[in-house]
Amino acid sequence: MFAPDSRYTGSATYIVTLPGGRVVAVVKIPAPRTATLAGYYPRPASERLDLVAVRFLNAPTGFWQLCDANNAPLAGALGARQLIGIPTGAPGIQP
Repeated sequence: MFAPDSRYTGSATYIVTLPGGRVVAVVKIPAPRTATLAGYYPRPASERLDLVAVRFLNAPTGFWQLCDANNAPLAGALGARQLIGIPTGAPGIQP
């Protein structure tokens, strides 16, 4: 159902009945994963989070890893920041 690198891979699902009687499967939102930061990247206002994820994580859909590392619940919350913490061990980080 989800890509292997999705934050929802392996998440539990449950069934919900909506007010109109429709039954849907829902994915439980996982708790953010904490990460040690290697440093901060001063993101230009014009640079999208997916491009930052490619640069440092080699994963265009890895923006959620940046969100988790920065304790940002949504990409929009992280996108408003000028400094983005980069998790330790990211492929784009030099030792």
